[in-house]
Amino acid sequence: MSSITSSLNVNVNAETKKEASKVLDELGLNMTTAINIYLKQIVKHNGIPFEVKNRVPNHKLKKALKETDKIIKGKVNSKAYSSAEDLMKDILDN
Repeated sequence: MSSITSSLNVNVNAETKKEASKVLDELGLNMTTAINIYLKQIVKHNGIPFEVKNRVPNHKLKKALKETDKIIKGKVNSKAYSSAEDLMKDILDN
């Protein structure tokens, strides 16, 4: 690997940088070392070295959230149980 270095300027949220610096300091690392580790992992994995997820709920979750909202607002009749045992009995009986 080449020993030639290159500078990298990155704009980040000031609070995020402050919090990350604190964590890195506790790990005994500085920001430059941490970023170099991250970049080496990108090369090693041929991509981002962790899963990047879309925070938008998928169709199934959206449907469940809508149903939950209707139940909370009293728009849907739902069963209530006085104990987990009663709930399990109902589930197993059906």
